Amino acid sequence: MPRSKVRSKVRAHGRLVAALALGTAALTALSACGAKPTPAADAAAPGGVKASAATSVSDFGSMKDLVAAAEKEGTLNAIALPPDWANYGEIIKAFEATYKVKVKDETPDAASADEINAIKSRQGQDRAPDVVDLGIPFDRSGAAEGLFAPYKVATFDQIPAAQKDPNGDWYNDYGGYISIGCDASRIKVCPTTFADLLKPEYKGKVALNGNPNKSGSAFGGVYAAAIANKGSFTDIQPGIDFFGKLKKSGNFVPVESTPATVEKGETPISIDWDYLNASYAGEFKSKGLDWKVAVPTDGVYAQYYSQAINKGAPHPAAARLWMEFLYSAKGQNLFLRGFARPVLLPSMTTDGTVDKNLVANLPKVEGTPAFPKSADLDKVKAVLAQNWDKAVS
Repeated sequence: MPRSKVRSKVRAHGRLVAALALGTAALTALSACGAKPTPAADAAAPGGVKASAATSVSDFGSMKDLVAAAEKEGTLNAIALPPDWANYGEIIKAFEATYKVKVKDETPDAASADEINAIKSRQGQDRAPDVVDLGIPFDRSGAAEGLFAPYKVATFDQIPAAQKDPNGDWYNDYGGYISIGCDASRIKVCPTTFADLLKPEYKGKVALNGNPNKSGSAFGGVYAAAIANKGSFTDIQPGIDFFGKLKKSGNFVPVESTPATVEKGETPISIDWDYLNASYAGEFKSKGLDWKVAVPTDGVYAQYYSQAINKGAPHPAAARLWMEFLYSAKGQNLFLRGFARPVLLPSMTTDGTVDKNLVANLPKVEGTPAFPKSADLDKVKAVLAQNWDKAVS
């Protein structure tokens, strides 16, 4: 279930299934052509440890030493970071303005599966990704396959235990809640619950951001629907049945929701992450659309994306500096500016480093988020793969 990311007019991340297949094929093809060996610039840092083996900033000696090592490499290979997804465009610019490291963001519309594929197929190449931003369960499966380098950022202890690998192979960074976006200029009364979506007035109007077997946000939508219909983290079938019922009633549109389809009136109700739906509100307003966002009270489900370092990163110091930047107060507030909820929000609220004005702009949610275990995800993923197409075809 790779995530479905940005949804620009040209259909970047959240793309069609065909685009996913082409993207994966393209990554594989590119990996096989023009391959260059990884540069041998992995010298020992002042702390006495090679950058590729560093598990914390102390292994470099100090933050100043880490910066020097990263700037000597001069490049960070990133992948699948759309500029209008969780404010990544501004985050990359801020990183480059702070450090003398150029970020090369390849294939911004790639999915989590493509990122894992790039790590595997480009081993030993200088074009391999240094860092990856992954949706569940790819963070867990990648760690299980030994693809990531353990590294604990300075704020590692502030990340909740349920949102990180104890060894530092991966840890959550930002996320949000499944929400219902609605064009109030076309819909008289916008739905606020999954139960509402079954109403006859929404015939031909409800869409997901992709296929839940390939899209993280669509998967989250089905998971949330399961919770709304007496399912659980170990039982996603009620969510599949719900969308089957929604399809049978004619309400569910088997078209991937994008800003373009919303503007055309093809998908006036879109189930997606709250930070994406919330970020579209301003854009749509200038185009005459009144975009409302509600976190469904009967199916509250939060999901976060994780960061990880490629074990064979060609720029190991730059990779670790990128992680330190993302998990600093500055980096976390930049995610918040994109309506994404940073993983350090609780601790930053306590120590006063969070931007309170940005917090006030977030869609309202009650309660504390809970997260499924890896075993839960493995179980529901198998059920989804087996039953989704039959339910909505």
